[in-house]
Amino acid sequence: MIEKSDFWKDKKNAEKILRERTYLQKLLHSFEAISKESKDIFDIYDLALEENNIEIIKEATKNINSLFYKVKQIEIRCFLSNENDTLDSYLEFHAGAGGTESQDWADMLRRMYMKWANKKNCKIEIISEHKGDEAGIKSSIIKISGDYINGLLKNESGIHRLVRISPFDSGSRRHTSFASVWVYPVISDDIDIEILEKDLRIDTYRSSGAGGQHVNTTDSAVRITHLPTKIVVQCQNERSQHKNKETCMKMLRARLYNFELKKKEKKNENLENSKSEIGWGHQIRSYVLHPYKMVKDNRTNFESSNPEKILEGDLDNFLESSLYKLNA
Repeated sequence: MIEKSDFWKDKKNAEKILRERTYLQKLLHSFEAISKESKDIFDIYDLALEENNIEIIKEATKNINSLFYKVKQIEIRCFLSNENDTLDSYLEFHAGAGGTESQDWADMLRRMYMKWANKKNCKIEIISEHKGDEAGIKSSIIKISGDYINGLLKNESGIHRLVRISPFDSGSRRHTSFASVWVYPVISDDIDIEILEKDLRIDTYRSSGAGGQHVNTTDSAVRITHLPTKIVVQCQNERSQHKNKETCMKMLRARLYNFELKKKEKKNENLENSKSEIGWGHQIRSYVLHPYKMVKDNRTNFESSNPEKILEGDLDNFLESSLYKLNA
């Protein structure tokens, strides 16, 4: 197909085909390398057993365990074949009802994903942030850029529940807090999304985040509401109102694109219903710090008894479990 003289007539389709070919070639080369490595390791292991060489047996066993990990990574890549899986992601955080407790929890969630992204050497950008009254955040949007970020994070949208002894309660009582995370892809400029000027309401306001003397002196922050869908996007990380508006329009295009995808998948109604209330009955994952320690995904039943480690960004097992069970 690529050798055909008219292959580049449709540039967008040609680029898509080349991306798919590159993806499949990488999978194939990885499989071939793993196959060769496994044969070599098991040949050494069998020889070591015959000679009863304990030291070589231990080394071969260690290499076999390492091989299983590599095979698992290839298997995970097989779940990331959707054209949107290679894209970067916006992550949107909102505190639920409960004031300071939920606002602190929203901030903890944002920090957890940022630490996960840092461990993968991803680029992180805070697009907007509305701080809590006493601590934490009321809402925030971040952008994470890296390999297969949207594919890895696409199942993280939903309500996250925290149970702990509150550091803000003088009586040291146990509190349950809720916060939401919504993930959508950063789409490329060549994807055609029609946005009519009459469908937009554009508001400007003063930034409330970091930014030195410039903060609260000009109305540089921008909020755009898409009236037909009620989708709202906002940005305040740039000093220029023009740049903030440009970022908002990119996010709006991404949100509308994701909106249409969900609608086609007939999931949009359920997604919007789950967004209507950040509280009981809608959570996808629970993080319990007291009276026992556990993090459990309510969709896959995967769990961990080390919530502190999870909150430090060790999310891979949960993300992989979601890919196995929710995309099979």
